Amino acid sequence: MWRSVARRSSQVRRLLSTSAPPAGPLATVPAPCIVQKRGNDILNDPWYNKDTAFPLTERDRLGLRGLLPPRVMSFEQQYERFINSYRSLEKNTRGEPDSIVALAKWRILNRLHDRNETLYFRVLIDNIKDLAPVIYTPTVGLVCENYSGLFRRPRGMYFTAKDKGEMMSMIYNWPQEKVDMIVVTDGSRILGLGDLGVQGIGIPIGKLDLYVAAAGINPQKVLPVIIDVGTNNEKLLEDNLYLGLRQPRLEGEEYMAVVDEFMEAVHARWPQAVVQFEDFQMKWAFETLERYRNRFCMFNDDVQGTAGVALAGLLGAVRAQGRPLHDFTSQKIVVAGAGSAGIGVLSMAKQEMSRMLAKTGEEGHNQFWVLDKNGLITKDRKDLDPAVANFARGHGPNEIPDLHEGASLVEVVRKVKPHMMKFKKESSSLKSPV
Repeated sequence: MWRSVARRSSQVRRLLSTSAPPAGPLATVPAPCIVQKRGNDILNDPWYNKDTAFPLTERDRLGLRGLLPPRVMSFEQQYERFINSYRSLEKNTRGEPDSIVALAKWRILNRLHDRNETLYFRVLIDNIKDLAPVIYTPTVGLVCENYSGLFRRPRGMYFTAKDKGEMMSMIYNWPQEKVDMIVVTDGSRILGLGDLGVQGIGIPIGKLDLYVAAAGINPQKVLPVIIDVGTNNEKLLEDNLYLGLRQPRLEGEEYMAVVDEFMEAVHARWPQAVVQFEDFQMKWAFETLERYRNRFCMFNDDVQGTAGVALAGLLGAVRAQGRPLHDFTSQKIVVAGAGSAGIGVLSMAKQEMSRMLAKTGEEGHNQFWVLDKNGLITKDRKDLDPAVANFARGHGPNEIPDLHEGASLVEVVRKVKPHMMKFKKESSSLKSPV
């Protein structure tokens, strides 16, 4: 689907300065774009810039004559030139550390993104299998860790704790009249890297690029957002290059007041837009989901998105064994990782088990064993998050007596003999070169 959209987009760009839609055989081509800019303003706008692909007639009409090299290169020639440059970079960086290679690939793609959006997404669409790991995981984790040093051109919107009372007007600073998809993070739990503050903006940018290239969402109707409420990462607070607020993270009602104002502002301007919460630490992931799910068009990707895919895999595993789906209720499941994604998966799996058991009137048992960095989580653990407490092991008839609080993964596997296991996804095997 998106390939045809990209082709139509290039047709529109070739008709940039035409004032009337085509007739006859070309009547199916969308109406051309009306350009209000001229000269360097066009070349500096990645939506309108076609680099050396502007024909001489457009150069005259748009005030570009003399501002570009004389040779006119077609969109296809530009595409081929970029691909050749990318392959040359791959060849020239062989033997270099993985982190150096990954960042070099990200930089060349980011420069194209800054210059020519149409060509950028054409490159992604045609090479999505190779480039998805560059624009998103695992490379995006490395990019987020070093984002302040890598920053060249702003993309998306930044809402901070200092903007309280101003967000309703700020939302109208975004130039696009319509937005269909917003991905937002507060930078508190970026992949497996923890609190990266404002540098977490790399996650919404990369995720939306994937949505455009792989799902066909209109790139002019997406908005990456970071909500900066400070950071507890001392390394960032001491970094002279850090671009975010230099203060500890807000907590409690102060934190929620900032997110509330943001959601109200988004809803006021784009009431139909989908707001996807991404990489919030667990307490805020569940809190915001329950707070907003019945008021706004939103979802939490870690809690719901990951859980939906994981549950499909769990049920598929039962079916692959040739067993009836109802046997899912007796599966012993071990989860290593008690973050929002892990608990989200467990919550959905528990909900599905309860639904199956309700049909037969059977009594359910705790079929889950959850571990975090401190080992097995039991009810003896102090200060448990309420979402995790629902899955803590107790002392009932379904318990294994010699499995204690903090037991290692090896101990749990040996004694439980689980049917299924879920491991926490590591954000990146790349180590930062900085």
